[in-house]
Amino acid sequence: MSDPGASGTTPFVEIARRDWAELASSAAPPLDEADLARLRGLGDQLDLRTVGEVYVPLSRLLNIYVGATRGLRRASSEFLRQDVGGTPFVIGIAGSVAVGKSTTARLLRELLARFPDTPNVELVTTDGFLLPNAELERRGLMQRKGFPESYDRRALVRFVSEVKSGAAEVAAPVYSHLVYDIVAGEHVVVRRPDVLIVEGLNVLQPASGGRLAVSDLFDFTVYVDARTADIERWYVERFLRLQRGAFADPDSYFHRYADLTEDEAVARARAIWAAINGPNLEQNILPTRGRASLVLRKDADHSVSSVLLRKV
Repeated sequence: MSDPGASGTTPFVEIARRDWAELASSAAPPLDEADLARLRGLGDQLDLRTVGEVYVPLSRLLNIYVGATRGLRRASSEFLRQDVGGTPFVIGIAGSVAVGKSTTARLLRELLARFPDTPNVELVTTDGFLLPNAELERRGLMQRKGFPESYDRRALVRFVSEVKSGAAEVAAPVYSHLVYDIVAGEHVVVRRPDVLIVEGLNVLQPASGGRLAVSDLFDFTVYVDARTADIERWYVERFLRLQRGAFADPDSYFHRYADLTEDEAVARARAIWAAINGPNLEQNILPTRGRASLVLRKDADHSVSSVLLRKV
């Protein structure tokens, strides 16, 4: 796939950060440092300036799309002389492990919920739709966890379809990063949101074999992008932070890595990247970048340098 920001014919218009920042109003971002501490992911360089220059304009653009979609439904109802009903606006957020897509999703949820016409914003990650470890073991897929075939894609499509159809309550499974598995019997319940955000590695995958894909159900999609070498470095840095923190918990699936030396931990992180996360990025995630409505392009320091918005 060609780079969406490359010279020549492209379906995207690229907007430099300084120009994108001018689209925000002069008002201060509607968040404070306590909000950022709650929303910031491990290793993310997120500050109030970034929120104001990057994510406030994006949330306002999304609010425009929500309003336009509602207007189209009203016009359709008038034309058909019957109420076609309102459905949640669904946003998909994709990108590699360690690129910062989870922080982007949490931040957009917080900002969109502060608009008066979208107070109810729900966020669901596709981790909950991973097959349980026992099933992955049975299928020989534990070393391909995060690849498209490691998910219950039918259940994910069914979940988003039911939410989008206006069902009163729809339940999604819960995934624990501590035990690295689905939590049996636990669910998160979504109740008719104004906006549903679905965040995951492979949410922009196209349909195959005539089946419906979850990407077919999105109203707007965001891809968080960076150079592969930078993402690998961020992954290693995050692994080291986790090794000094969460891995120390005896209940952690990765507790066996807690006593590694720093050199051993770096080597192990790079081996995992080379065997799993890197190939998944190159084979499955990166090829879907060109399908996004908008691409957030990051520099080596995790800062967003430009925004690519689909024009066709």
